[in-house]
Amino acid sequence: MDTLKEFDTTIVAITPQLAEASRLLISRQKITFDLLSDPGNGYTASLGLRFKLPDDLKAVYLSFGNDLAVRNGEDSWTLPMPGRFVVDRAGVVRAVDVISYEAANVSYA
Repeated sequence: MDTLKEFDTTIVAITPQLAEASRLLISRQKITFDLLSDPGNGYTASLGLRFKLPDDLKAVYLSFGNDLAVRNGEDSWTLPMPGRFVVDRAGVVRAVDVISYEAANVSYA
């Protein structure tokens, strides 16, 4: 994080989690950057960066006690695609790197 300060940059993360789940995450992981809430993945959906977990993966999440319906406060079972965006001070997106669920061709079987 010190290198980022040298370049006068900031990291911001966006999550569909409810504020309470985010507070626990911030505390446990000692997160020092801003963590913004995107209820129902509405913002990520507007960017075309939301995907629905298939039923078999939903079962895996639940088997580990990770109930997204509870954690996110709604039952869409959607997640944002992991990505990084470089945005300048004027709000212009200068670089994008997104890993789509489909492009990753992930198999959980």
